[in-house]
Amino acid sequence: MGETELARAVLEACKAKGLRLATAESCTGGMVGAALTGIAGSSAVVLGGVVAYANSAKRDLLGVGAETLKAHGAVSEETAREMAEGALRAFGSDLAVSITGIAGPGGAGDRPEGRVCFAIAGTGRETDSETRDFGAIGRAQVRAASRDRALDLLLAAAEKA
Repeated sequence: MGETELARAVLEACKAKGLRLATAESCTGGMVGAALTGIAGSSAVVLGGVVAYANSAKRDLLGVGAETLKAHGAVSEETAREMAEGALRAFGSDLAVSITGIAGPGGAGDRPEGRVCFAIAGTGRETDSETRDFGAIGRAQVRAASRDRALDLLLAAAEKA
């Protein structure tokens, strides 16, 4: 399924269940929000999103703990979970997805290029997170793959709600 079809499926699933959603994006810089809001009628579902590229934005806008960032780093499931939960609170949404990772080029040590962490938070559900290693496939490809994975996670969460 392509980006537009996937985004449309997310919106339709959310509409069918009466769900509103929000995004918290780092390495994708708003690509998930753009995919969703590029479809007419998305305002019935999408409340908003935060692009929190810098750690200070993750802390100040989404409430990611300074201790979380220090202990686990920006590219971690712990940070992704706090980002998603922060977006859920900030927008009062039913679902929120977050993305934080290293699109490249480069990477360091245990955080290689192409490593991306995701989380899905929702009212009345435990926050789920995962890490994907897309590899050094190029910045644009990592960002696109991350956008699509986030849309997949939103679709699955909406269908389960």
